Amino acid sequence: MSPTLTGEGEQASLAQHGMWVTERMGCGGQVYHMPLAIRFDGPLDTDRLLAACHDVVGAHPQLATALAERDAVLRPALAAVPPPIGFEDASGREAGELVDREASLDLDLGTGPTARFRLFRLAPERHLLVVVAHHAVFDGMSKDLLVRGLADAYAGLPLPVLPLTYGEAVERENARVAELLDEAAAFWRDRWQDRQDLRLPGLSGVSTRAAAGEAVDFALPAGLAVAAEKMGVTRFELVLTAVHTLLAAYGNEDAAVSVDLSTRTDETREHIGLFVNELPVRAGTPSGTFADFARSVRGELRAVYRFRQVPLARAVGGVSPRTALTPVSVSYRGRDGSAPEFPGVAASVDWMSFNHAVRGTLHLQVVDAPDGITARLQFNPAILSRSGCESLVEHLLALLEAVATAPDTEISHLPLPAPVEVTVDVPAGPSSVRTEAEPAAVPRAGEADATPYLAEVAEIWSEVFKRPGIGPDEDLFDLGGHSLTIVEIIAKVRERMDVELSFDLFFDEPTIAGVAAEVALLREEAC
Repeated sequence: MSPTLTGEGEQASLAQHGMWVTERMGCGGQVYHMPLAIRFDGPLDTDRLLAACHDVVGAHPQLATALAERDAVLRPALAAVPPPIGFEDASGREAGELVDREASLDLDLGTGPTARFRLFRLAPERHLLVVVAHHAVFDGMSKDLLVRGLADAYAGLPLPVLPLTYGEAVERENARVAELLDEAAAFWRDRWQDRQDLRLPGLSGVSTRAAAGEAVDFALPAGLAVAAEKMGVTRFELVLTAVHTLLAAYGNEDAAVSVDLSTRTDETREHIGLFVNELPVRAGTPSGTFADFARSVRGELRAVYRFRQVPLARAVGGVSPRTALTPVSVSYRGRDGSAPEFPGVAASVDWMSFNHAVRGTLHLQVVDAPDGITARLQFNPAILSRSGCESLVEHLLALLEAVATAPDTEISHLPLPAPVEVTVDVPAGPSSVRTEAEPAAVPRAGEADATPYLAEVAEIWSEVFKRPGIGPDEDLFDLGGHSLTIVEIIAKVRERMDVELSFDLFFDEPTIAGVAAEVALLREEAC
C-alpha cells in the first residue's frame, strides 16, 4: 500500500464512521452519490483529459480509498476496485440522461470503487465528463478542488502536494473532538430534542432516512446580499432565518433545522475528502423585525460553530443512525465564481447535479456564486407532494423578496403563509416514521431461547459502555451509543460467540435482549 494513502494505525474519521454504519444498515445508497458534470465545447484532447483524471486520483488518495473494519476499528485501505476512468461515444444522447445513469451506478465503501470518471463524446467538439464520488470520500468543497485539479493537470501544471495524509488529519481532528466533548455534551443538553413532528403544505409523513427524491429548482432574489449586509449577517444566515421563519408560520414551534458545516482547517483546505458535520440549529419563536431575528439566529449559529467538529451522536445519547438529523436540513456553499480553464476549450460545470435522492423529508441545497444564488428543494415524494413543495418555494421566495426590499420589517407584517393543519401525528423520539419508501425489516422466521446468551451479551455491553448493570431492555442509543459502539459490539460478539451480527439489527433491536435473541437464532440456524 502506498504510504501516501494510509499509514500504519490510521483510522477513518468520525464522519466516515457514521456514514459507513448508515450505509451498512441499508439506509444510504444513492443519497451518498455526489455527481459532478463538466461540459466541454471545442477540440478537446480526450487522452489528455483522461490522463488528468488519473493524475487527480493519484494526488488525492481518498478517491481510491475503501473502508474496512479490523479489530473493532474502521480503517481506510486501498480499494480493491480502483476508480474506473473511461471514455464512451454517446453521440446523440442527452447529457442529463448520462449524468443520471452514472449517478445510479454502484459505489462500494468496502471494496471500491468509491469514485467513477466517465468522459462522453456527444458530438465531434462537444464532450461531457461525469464524475460521481461517494460522500464518504468527497464533499461540496471537494467539487471545486477536483475541477481545479483537472484543469491544472490538463494544462500540464503540477498538482499540489498535500501537507499531511487524511489519517493524520483525522488523528488531529479526533484530538480536538476529545477536548471539546464534555463542553459539547453540556451545550447540547438543553438544545437537542429528537423531534419528528413537522407541518408543511402537502405533507403526509415524516422521515429522516434516505429515499428516492425529486426536486424543485429556483433562484434566490438578487438583493439578498445587500439586505444581509444591512442586517449584519451573512447570506447563509439570512436564508437560514427565512427557513426558520417559514417553518414557524406553518405552525412548527421551535423547530430544529440541520445544517452542513465544514470541518476543514488550514491544513485540510486542499484535501479532497469528507470534511463536513451536520448539526441542528434551533432559533426559537420569531419575534421583532426580521433583522432582529436574523441576528439572533446568527448568535445561535455562531455558538454551534464552536462544536462544529463534534458529531452530535458523540455528545448526546439517543441519536440512532440516519441520513438526516432532523426532517428538514440545509446545505449552503459559497463559491468564488472562478471558471475552470482548460486550454483550447470552453468548460462549464453543473455544480448541482442531482442524484435523485433525498436524505430526509426536505433538504434545501444552495450554491452562492457572484453571478447569482441558485437553490434546490429536494423532497421525498412518498410523503410530500410536488404541489406542496412548489407552494413552499413560492412562500420562501415571497418572504425573501420582502426581506430584500425591507429587512427591518416586523415579522408579523411579512407575507407569510397561514398555519398548516396537523395531518401527521408523530411522537417525539429517536425513530423516524416509516413510509412506503422505507420498508420495515422483514421479521425473521422462528424463535430461539435467548436466555443462555443474555449474561454474555450483557458483559460485552458493560465493557463497551464501561458501566455495570445495564438492563436487558435499555436502548443502546439512549445509553449514548453511536456508530463506533455498534462496531465494537459486533466485533466482540464475533470474537467471543462466533456469530456475525448485521448492522440493521441495531435499528430494530438495540438492546441486550434483542442482540441475545439474534445470537440464539443465528446459533440455531447454524446447527
